[in-house]
Amino acid sequence: MTTVRLRHLAQVNPLTPAFDRLADEDELTFLPMEAVWPGSRLDVARRRTKVSVATGYTRFQDGDVLVPKITPTFEASRSVLIGGLFGGVGAGTTELHVVRPGPHIDPRFLLYVVNTHSFLKLGEAEMHGVAGQQRVPDSFLRDFLVELPPLEEQRRIADFLDAETARIDQLALKRRQMRSLLTLKRERVIESTLGLERAQTTDGLVPLKHLVADVTVGIVITPAKWYVEVGGTPALRGLNVKPGFINTGDLVQISAEGHAVNRKSQLNAGDVVVVRTGQAGAAAVVPAELDGANCIDLIVVRPGSKLSPRYLQYVLNSDYASARVTEHSVGSIQAHFNVGAMKQIPIPSIPRSEQDEIVRLLDTRVGALDLLHRKLDSQEQLLTKRRQALITAAVTGQFDVSTANGRNVTDGVPTS
Repeated sequence: MTTVRLRHLAQVNPLTPAFDRLADEDELTFLPMEAVWPGSRLDVARRRTKVSVATGYTRFQDGDVLVPKITPTFEASRSVLIGGLFGGVGAGTTELHVVRPGPHIDPRFLLYVVNTHSFLKLGEAEMHGVAGQQRVPDSFLRDFLVELPPLEEQRRIADFLDAETARIDQLALKRRQMRSLLTLKRERVIESTLGLERAQTTDGLVPLKHLVADVTVGIVITPAKWYVEVGGTPALRGLNVKPGFINTGDLVQISAEGHAVNRKSQLNAGDVVVVRTGQAGAAAVVPAELDGANCIDLIVVRPGSKLSPRYLQYVLNSDYASARVTEHSVGSIQAHFNVGAMKQIPIPSIPRSEQDEIVRLLDTRVGALDLLHRKLDSQEQLLTKRRQALITAAVTGQFDVSTANGRNVTDGVPTS
């Protein structure tokens, strides 16, 4: 087995002559980042005309390997071997590196190379840019050392991994399907307990602005100079906010100057933050440990005395509220929800004592569902780790794929 730099095996971010040959009105596949997933989750259904993506987009063709460059998508191992493009050509987000395999490396083997533990960890270490906006440079890909077996062996390894990862992916799919069913049941429980399935008229409903102390917005445009690595003020972003939960594992920090300039977006414990872009409408209560933090591109609702923060969180995460968020979201490329529309969402107006009782009931009923959801999520994460371990071991020649059985790598993972 020889060791070769990737630049000698594949072109990194090459030109795509097939794109240039298209007429302006010809259609091609369009890939935003949310469509880039490995396996069956890859979505190549979107189309655009050539003229609409002629500037400002990445170009690629069937047979290319697409590697996300930005955190956290890179670390999530969402690289794909692209195929099935309309006309064999595509364009998409600029947050992709395009790797076009040459004659000495099998395309499937190359895909597994960029999914190994070493590739992902070394790439993560090479990232540069401001906090929360770090990217893997193409120089890392060009200089990455590939342990290269002969083509015949590459294909044997790819065949083995195709079969074994498909089995693991099927187990992960079952967990995702079960989580989706739990999410649906959770929504039905919330709707029923809140009585929102009957809220088809405005009876008993009051615009949010009349029930809260204030509705404002977080920092919309953030100069890079405000980001700091250490010693700053934590700042929440949309990716930190999930329905009923705030993930503090990937917070950015802004400087004292940035925090002082943006006073209206400073958070208090008990505020409710709502996502504007992406998973628009997802809402969560700010916990005590984030009192005094700041936020970026989030709607901030300060409940006041009439509304329980937890009650408002449940209402805003219901299908009832989600439908209104979708109805009033604007923007053709990436829809977002604005403060004006937030203020007008009709909210059930009931006494605070009733709100507290509803929260108590929902905490019990929803808590049991959330516990099961977390268990399924943990199982899927374990499957993902073992999938990566299997790929790394096979690609780096730690065992002979001709006689190996990948099931020993996933022992201990429940199958139902």
